[in-house]
Amino acid sequence: MKLKVLLINPWIYDFAAVNMWARPLGLLKVAEFLSAWDVELALVDCMDAGVTKRYGCGNYPKEVVGKPPCLKAVPRKFGRYGISPEEFTGTILSHGRPDLVLVTSVMSYWYPGVQRAIEIVRESYGGVPVILGGIYASLWSRHAVETSGADGVYKGAVGDELRFFLQTFGFRIRRKREKKPYYSMGLCDHHEFAPLLTTEGCPYNCAYCASSLLSPDFSRRKAGEVVSEIMDLYNVGIRDFAFYDDALLVSADDHLKAILKEVVGRNLDVRFHCPNGLHARFIDDELARLMKLSGFRTLRLSLETVDRGRQALTGGKVTSRELEKAVALLRRHKFTKEETGVYVMYGLPGQELREVREGVSFLKSLGVKIFLTELSPIPGTRCWDELVSQGIITESIDPLLTNNTVFCSLFSGYDLEELESLKLDVKGYNLEAGTGASR
Repeated sequence: MKLKVLLINPWIYDFAAVNMWARPLGLLKVAEFLSAWDVELALVDCMDAGVTKRYGCGNYPKEVVGKPPCLKAVPRKFGRYGISPEEFTGTILSHGRPDLVLVTSVMSYWYPGVQRAIEIVRESYGGVPVILGGIYASLWSRHAVETSGADGVYKGAVGDELRFFLQTFGFRIRRKREKKPYYSMGLCDHHEFAPLLTTEGCPYNCAYCASSLLSPDFSRRKAGEVVSEIMDLYNVGIRDFAFYDDALLVSADDHLKAILKEVVGRNLDVRFHCPNGLHARFIDDELARLMKLSGFRTLRLSLETVDRGRQALTGGKVTSRELEKAVALLRRHKFTKEETGVYVMYGLPGQELREVREGVSFLKSLGVKIFLTELSPIPGTRCWDELVSQGIITESIDPLLTNNTVFCSLFSGYDLEELESLKLDVKGYNLEAGTGASR
């Protein structure tokens, strides 16, 4: 008899949330792994709702809910994003009683959605084992063990370790002979876009980033395998693809360029999007040309800061001159202001608003869209360690307080009126450029 497994992507609880090509790729990778075994899978995505706008992006439904006590002082409305709890309950019950429930997690400060989903599963299925995995479960495992309500917390990427973990709960699964799919888009095949992950990890170790914690080794898939995945998805109607890679452009000569040459050669009518910051230093003329010819529509480059010393201390992945050169190459190949955006951070340890303003002025001079990005400290990173050592935060801080919507307001020591003025300035600049407002 097949093992019945229910996969759940829980709600977002936050002050703001927009669907920018967000899919539960980690959960789909779990489905991919399990599909090679003799199991019956069903997926319930609490975030599978909302109004679709351009390129498959859009807004989630929001229901205002009470703020957790530690966020009471924040003068913004807190909400649950996604389907209603009633719809969630009805949907999981429609799949019948499973043998096992696997719940994923993303941002640590969204953990109330994890708790609520597990609570409803308990109410609906009683003693069915619930296992929590994902980013929050891996980076904040102790908090997840103590507060999530799950029977087990799985840390790390999907693989044979997951099968061994399931055995500790008494579940033994048999391998099937059929070839497994890339990932189970068939579980949610009505979507207009698909995520792509061509690499794991990142060779850089930036002070604020968890990539090396989640994937210690940098690896790349074979170009031909990625092209086959694109073709399979293209043949079922997908036209928009979002790269989830942290280091998409690294060693591009024998990786991304090979992929894009195949896409161009096959004359595919596709659009590619890069919501994660790209390493600008690896953009050369050939890559810029291939990105344009293959259908890139959304480019996000990482700068983080214009301060040379901080650029080196936080990872050394880009200089201002390298970014300037990359933008010039993209302009040469007709990428517009609308298509080209750059992330600049604020709230880094020791970073003054003057430095952030200088970064904004530099990006204005380049004529690109500006994304102000607030630090969200992550356990195990150098930024986290520095903030703890300075007594700004404690190891026991509630993950809710690391929310990048409020962290700097609570802990940076910035003049909040000055910070708000800078945000409004960037918003006005983006609107004047015809590119829309920053968050």
